[in-house]
Amino acid sequence: MIAAMMTAANLGARVTGWGFVVFTLGSIGWSIIGITSDQANLVATNGFLTLVNVVGIWRWLGRQRAYEDGAASATAASRRARSTTLLTATGFAGMPVYDCRGEAVGRTVEALIACASGEVAYVVVASGGVAGIAESLRAVAIEDLRLGCERLDLAIAAEAFTRLPELTAGDWPAEVPPSRLVLA
Repeated sequence: MIAAMMTAANLGARVTGWGFVVFTLGSIGWSIIGITSDQANLVATNGFLTLVNVVGIWRWLGRQRAYEDGAASATAASRRARSTTLLTATGFAGMPVYDCRGEAVGRTVEALIACASGEVAYVVVASGGVAGIAESLRAVAIEDLRLGCERLDLAIAAEAFTRLPELTAGDWPAEVPPSRLVLA
């Protein structure tokens, strides 16, 4: 159960990878029980699960962790450099969003990038709800946001943000929403 929570929480490569380590220990333990109690099905099932878990460890504590570390390194180095500060594209997800008064309004779910220009077109912001249940999604044009390294700031107050049209979970706009924000 602990391993399942660690992987389901999606808290980054390290936590997910260690979740697979816990899964591996469990599948090895069940394999030993299967061997000592002559339960071939238990051995076969958990032997396979051990292989799957080893792949999970390699992916999350090996490859994906290296990707995240590289991105974090570039981001940190850019903050100290005289060049443009960098933000990873995956860094948008979960980033807190504040209104013009500094009040928290939600968190980013995704940033959509225009293929032709390579620029962020709009950001989907989730507000309300608990753990994704009963949350409201709204598209905000990138022109209406100020990007920070660890947060996004809207050009309007929370009340004006909540008046933006809500998106349905599976039907987001195909084009950049026009800049609709009016300073409140």
